[in-house]
Amino acid sequence: KVHSTKCLVLKVKNKAPAEVQITAEQLLREAKERELELLPPPPQQKITDEEELNDYKLRKRKTFEDNIRKNRTVISNWIKYAQWEESLKEIQRARSIYERALDVDYRNITLWLKYAEMEMKNRQVNHARNIWDRAITTLPRVNQFWYKYTYMEEMLGNIAGARQVFERWMEWQPEEQAWHSYINFELRYKEVDRARTIYERYILCIRLCCNWIKYARFEEKHGYFAHARKVYERAVEFFGDEHMDEHLYVAFAKFEENQKEFERVRVIYKYALDRISKQEAQELFKNYTIFEKKFGDRRGIEDIIVSKRRFQYEEEVKANPHNYDAWFDYLRLVESDAEAETVREVYERAIANVPPIQEKRHWKRYIYLWVNYALYEELEAKDPERTRQVYQASLELIPHKKFTFAKMWLLYAQFEIRQKNLPFARRALGTSIGKCPKNKLFKGYIELELQLREFDRCRKLYEKFLEFGPENCTSWIKFAELETILGDIERARAIYELAISQPRLDMPEVLWKSYIDFEIEQEETERTRNLYRRLLQRTQHVKVWISFAQFELSSGKEGSLAKCRQIYEEANKTMRNCEEKEERLMLLESWRSFEDEFGTVSDKERVDKLMPEKVKKRRKVQADDGSDAGWEEYYDYIFPEDAANQPNLKLLAMAKLWKKQQQEKEAGEQDPDKDIAESESGPSCSC
Repeated sequence: KVHSTKCLVLKVKNKAPAEVQITAEQLLREAKERELELLPPPPQQKITDEEELNDYKLRKRKTFEDNIRKNRTVISNWIKYAQWEESLKEIQRARSIYERALDVDYRNITLWLKYAEMEMKNRQVNHARNIWDRAITTLPRVNQFWYKYTYMEEMLGNIAGARQVFERWMEWQPEEQAWHSYINFELRYKEVDRARTIYERYILCIRLCCNWIKYARFEEKHGYFAHARKVYERAVEFFGDEHMDEHLYVAFAKFEENQKEFERVRVIYKYALDRISKQEAQELFKNYTIFEKKFGDRRGIEDIIVSKRRFQYEEEVKANPHNYDAWFDYLRLVESDAEAETVREVYERAIANVPPIQEKRHWKRYIYLWVNYALYEELEAKDPERTRQVYQASLELIPHKKFTFAKMWLLYAQFEIRQKNLPFARRALGTSIGKCPKNKLFKGYIELELQLREFDRCRKLYEKFLEFGPENCTSWIKFAELETILGDIERARAIYELAISQPRLDMPEVLWKSYIDFEIEQEETERTRNLYRRLLQRTQHVKVWISFAQFELSSGKEGSLAKCRQIYEEANKTMRNCEEKEERLMLLESWRSFEDEFGTVSDKERVDKLMPEKVKKRRKVQADDGSDAGWEEYYDYIFPEDAANQPNLKLLAMAKLWKKQQQEKEAGEQDPDKDIAESESGPSCSC
């Protein structure tokens, strides 16, 4: 046998794991399916006499006691033991077991419940009361004990006892359901006043908005409408503005709607919408809109839309008080649909948000709040005194030492003129020029005095203006034009002379042109010619030469054509050394157009010989860092008069001639080949 066993062991050569593995879980499942471990049920015993019964009880009790001794903390063993004793009607023994179990774990809720249920089953009412009292004293936060206790007393008809238990329970300030159970208990026995008293204690114990709503609905349900309204009003006062809840106001409004008090409903909705933020008032808006659609008119519906937008703007300006665009939109909305006091209040709130940085770019949007405020007071509110106060306050607020807004000064002056207060307007503009002189202020003040035909004041203002900005050509021209209009030609000419003698000017070409046009209008040909000569001493710009030539042509006097031609020749000689060849070309084109119209054939040919040749060239291009960026093509103009360019012209002409000869030579070589090809192809075609 030993030898055969060894042979069997040696036969197993492949010790690799099987392809299909069997797990312990699979083994257990198969054992369960095949019922391998099921034991047959014990045989039924029939007890025939008292001795067998006592013997059975002894064995059973010994088993229970052994189980308890093994693990005292397993409460299920105690409960099974007590229930077995109860099944034998051994109430005293079962009671003793429960008491022993409570000594082990008095916090076990199931144990107390089973103990009390046993006493109630066996109609041991006083014992059950004793157990419930001990349970609620030991574990007062277990609501199940209180519910069972009050239910037992109510089933026994002991209403006073049940009420007493409820009162003991309420002293512990339990959760909401406990209060509702107490209230429903009183309502089952028609004790409405007692229920009201409980509600009063309830809303002060658990301070939630929904509890006040339940209280008010309780009063409404029982027909006490005045009490219900009082509850809602107390709730609004109790929660105040800090803890407002839209559900309270919705419930209050619906209550008033049921009572047909539509004006009160509207007041409630508006009161709530003015105090609750937009995010928290979505339901409120929805109900208000539904109410207005049902009972309101078109005006009411429009008020809702305005209120909704107003809340939106309020949220925007609260989030960022310096968002002036939001303030503009808000003010536009308020102006369209609100009273003057409300509009003023919003304007005051808006202008209170002064930009924190004294830089003009931060004030540009802000200053328009003041402008709109002043225009509203003047045009809409029709209050000139308040308008004046707004303008003065804005001008006091602006830091004029750093920057100013000429618009505000001019608007204030124009307002005073509309109010027929000319001294006030002049005083404001004079103050502005003294504090913070600007071109726009001078121009506005001068324009005002011109409209009033106060020319002496205009002269003084122009003098101050030119002292402030002597480089401003426009002011010199306007001053001279004023004197021209007034007929003081010598004074205007003196102003022009003073202007062109300034060392620095912003637009000297405009000033010189205006001076020349002035002399032309006065038909001072010699003065105009001298001006052109003086201008050409300062600049050799091609447009000056062309303008000078056209002036001589348009003078209409004898020899004007010769003088014009002479100026063109002089300009051409002067501009030979000019680097800007396009300007020289422009001069020659103007000269050619002149000769085409007024010159002879020889004059035209002479100018045509002076016209340049357009040549395409290449040059190197450098990048910003100095590296080579390749080549670029450009057009250059080569003038025949330039002696330095003559060798280049000869070289260019020779290059063109050589290129032409090369092309003719290539064409001559290609023609014999073509003749041979045609002769070879001829016979083949005839065949």
